[in-house]
Amino acid sequence: MNLVPAAPLDVLRTRTSEKWTEHPADVIPMFVAEMDYPLAEPIRAALHAAIDRGDTGYVSSSNPVFSAFRDFAGRRWSWDLANASFLSTADVSMGIVEILRAVTKPGDSVVLTEPVYAPFYDLVTEAGASALVIPLAETITPSGTIERRLDLDALEDAFRNGVRAFLLCNPHNPVGLVHPREDLETVARLAAEYSVTVVSDEIHAPLTQPGATFTPYLSVSDDARATGFAVHSASKAWNIAGLKCAVMVAQAEHTAAVLEAMPLEVSWRTGQFGVLASVAAYRDGGAWLDGVLASLAANFDLLDELLAEHLPGVTWTRPNASYLAWLDFRALGWGDNPAERILAEARVALSAGIDFGAHGAGYARMNLACAPGVLTDAVRRIARIPRQR
Repeated sequence: MNLVPAAPLDVLRTRTSEKWTEHPADVIPMFVAEMDYPLAEPIRAALHAAIDRGDTGYVSSSNPVFSAFRDFAGRRWSWDLANASFLSTADVSMGIVEILRAVTKPGDSVVLTEPVYAPFYDLVTEAGASALVIPLAETITPSGTIERRLDLDALEDAFRNGVRAFLLCNPHNPVGLVHPREDLETVARLAAEYSVTVVSDEIHAPLTQPGATFTPYLSVSDDARATGFAVHSASKAWNIAGLKCAVMVAQAEHTAAVLEAMPLEVSWRTGQFGVLASVAAYRDGGAWLDGVLASLAANFDLLDELLAEHLPGVTWTRPNASYLAWLDFRALGWGDNPAERILAEARVALSAGIDFGAHGAGYARMNLACAPGVLTDAVRRIARIPRQR
């Protein structure tokens, strides 16, 4: 497999996106979920062609992203979407909010399984609901790493006690957990029994590593299709978040009716360039994506080596999906927010673990979609921080 090399640092620093403008030039940015790889050639060509023909208007009502995504999901995950209903919007977060607004009433409880993608808390609030936090279940392996899974007993208790929805992160950010099919089947059975709607954020699904199996929530059973929605986007896997396109998926008559009833503006928020880039990604971006996955696997190996050599007190569990490392700094005594000290003293910007919920205290999230030299420099810088004040 050919690796996809990261763009040179001098090129990256000419980018004007959040990752490269939030901090001064002496900081290594490894926080926000942007990748350092050059744009996939099929996407580059599609966007240049659109500019050449002045194709910068509104998104067509016969949105081509739906068929492109349906075909990609069939090839990649054997997910049959022949009879599915789709609606596009600007991004996955907007899709989540609109679905939650439609299926909950003000004040209803929505389950979040923390540590989880930090904006989830705000999305639930924006939808008018309230978050009920259930931590992921943790088991310490013989090697000392932490294995995480959904706490199905706690979920059943919450569902039984009146929760109206479950915002599922599948795969789970920030820990890179690819939920086992049997766990998703149990969630679907419980959701059907207690009339809970499951909204599955599957934005990291294309970034599932070879050897792991991503299971779309809606694919697991009739119960899942009856209780759930999925929200997908090419934005994370092909680094096109700024182009604004996401796809909401329903596979039951009543869930399709929810999408159908949404205001027209929900779909009009979709970006034309987002559609064109997503179609190119889903149709022709598979080889590039496989190269990125190989590059990420190499960086996972490198991080193992670097931590063992330079930061033996820091542990992590290798992710099965995404390009994010969930690093446990608690043994170093750097407090609840080690990212704050790392930025100040090492000039490396990580995401604060505490932002992902109370169970993220003492952790930080590191973006590994970068050049091996950047990752090496970052870990060595962090290692130079005194272990204790």
